[in-house]
Amino acid sequence: MPPHPLEPRLTSYIAGKMPEADVAVSGLERIAGGASRETYRFELHWTEGGGAHQRKMILRRDPPASLIDTERRVEFEAYRAFRNSAVPVPEVLWLEETSRHLDHPFFIAEEIAGHQASPQVLFSGAFDSVLPSIAERKWTILGEIAKADPRALKLNRVMPVPALDACWRRELDHWEALIDKDATEPLPITRAAIRWLRANPPPPAQKLSVVHGDFRTGNFLYDAEGQIHGVLDWEMAHLGDPLEDLGWSLQPVWSFGRPGLAGGLTTPDEAIATWERASGLTADRDALHWWTLFNCVKGQGIWVGSAAAFNTGANRAPIMVYPAWWLTNAQDRAMLQVMGRL
Repeated sequence: MPPHPLEPRLTSYIAGKMPEADVAVSGLERIAGGASRETYRFELHWTEGGGAHQRKMILRRDPPASLIDTERRVEFEAYRAFRNSAVPVPEVLWLEETSRHLDHPFFIAEEIAGHQASPQVLFSGAFDSVLPSIAERKWTILGEIAKADPRALKLNRVMPVPALDACWRRELDHWEALIDKDATEPLPITRAAIRWLRANPPPPAQKLSVVHGDFRTGNFLYDAEGQIHGVLDWEMAHLGDPLEDLGWSLQPVWSFGRPGLAGGLTTPDEAIATWERASGLTADRDALHWWTLFNCVKGQGIWVGSAAAFNTGANRAPIMVYPAWWLTNAQDRAMLQVMGRL
């Protein structure tokens, strides 16, 4: 198979970052998925100080149009902030915000190799004995994210800082505006959910937290022993109410065909209890209900937006239209379920 056409350009870029080394890139290949960034894996080879080295790497490049519009620096800095913490993340090395080198902005990180991310593999039966351990680790890590101090991590320098009583409105305004812009057909269930959310706002956030924004089964790397080795896909990270992340992890579309199980892994009560132990915070059930329903609206905003990008021709990758085809109706049903109307 001939080398990927981006290989020599990527080699040239990294060589500029490692001027004392003789650098080569090999095996560059696109990883399936990645609707908000194009994701590639490759091997970096270099000689330096008389020694030969190699390392498995990941390239995350902006696509022509994305399932969600995100700021790559925010994602890069979130990874960097949590490196060597209780939240396992890959090491990020270089961020390039211009399109000069690879046609679009990108960043480069290490690959945490040898582990799985796929929910389909996780629920194939081969991992049944370790699902409780994975559930424990998943919501413990989410609690650690909620517990972290954004200012100590210096993420307040790259993420807007909302007032505690403004977190809910900022998020709902944002996602409703995207739905208004991208919807091509009436969404009566979503509109009913939005009306309820505005009429019944949650209390102010109990603290300002880092919100991962997409913390779900499928966005972490796990192994056969029930350990989690990396939390991925921080492109929607922001500062806000810690219950937002918990609500996203509990929203029904992420049960992966395992009804009644949060993330397909455990009961919602067990997930919440684990999160409370790890975070030291309390999940007020009424506030959490609000955030879970909000996350159903947010999900619908993502699916509607991905369809719009495909339909306008901005991005014709199948990954753009597949979520809209697969999840729009499922998201309606999830909203009805959360509202007690299913």
